[in-house]
Amino acid sequence: MKRVAILASGGGSNMVKLVESMTGDHPARPVLVMSNDASALALSRARDMGVETASVDHRPFKGDRPAFEAELVKPILQADADIICLAGFMRVLTSGFVDQFAGRMLNIHPSLLPKYKGLNTHARALEAGDSQAGCTVHLVTAALDDGPILGQAHVDIEPEDTPDTLAARVLAMEHQLYPTVLRKFASGDNSPVILP
Repeated sequence: MKRVAILASGGGSNMVKLVESMTGDHPARPVLVMSNDASALALSRARDMGVETASVDHRPFKGDRPAFEAELVKPILQADADIICLAGFMRVLTSGFVDQFAGRMLNIHPSLLPKYKGLNTHARALEAGDSQAGCTVHLVTAALDDGPILGQAHVDIEPEDTPDTLAARVLAMEHQLYPTVLRKFASGDNSPVILP
C-alpha cells in the first residue's frame, strides 16, 4: 500500500477528491496533508476526514527556500510518504527538494501543458483564442510546470467564457483527472490518462 502526502495552500478541493478516492481496493492511502498556511481550509477539511495534518509557514524564512524546504520535508519523511501530490501548493520548490522525491511527486496544473505554464492560465487561453483548455497531471521536475505528462483532461472553450467560468469547468475536470491518475500511478502504471 503506497503512502501519499498531499500539499495544498488553499481550499483543498483537489485534496478532498484525492482523499475520497483512496478507499477500498485503491493501491494508496493518505497519510498527511500539509500546507504553507496554518489557516488553510485544506487542513481543517483534511482533519475532518481523519487525515494527519502539518503546516510550515514560509513567511518567517523571508525567501530562503532551502531553509523553508528543510522544515517542509520533515513531516513528509516522518509520515514515510511514498508519493507526494501537489494540489494547489502555491510555493515554487527548488531542485534540492524535488530531487529527493524524483519520480514520486505529482502536480496538477490548470492548462494543457506545455501550454501556459505558471499563473493566469485561463485568461491566457482565452486571450490566445484557443478552442480548448484543460488540465494536466505531471511528474514534478525542478523546472516549473514541466516533467513527464501522466494525464490530461480537455474542456471546450465557449464564446461567452470568462476566466472564472472556464476555471470552474476546468476544476470539475481536475477533480476527475487527478484521482484517476493517482490510482494508476500508485499501481505502477505511468501510461497517460486522457479524458475527453
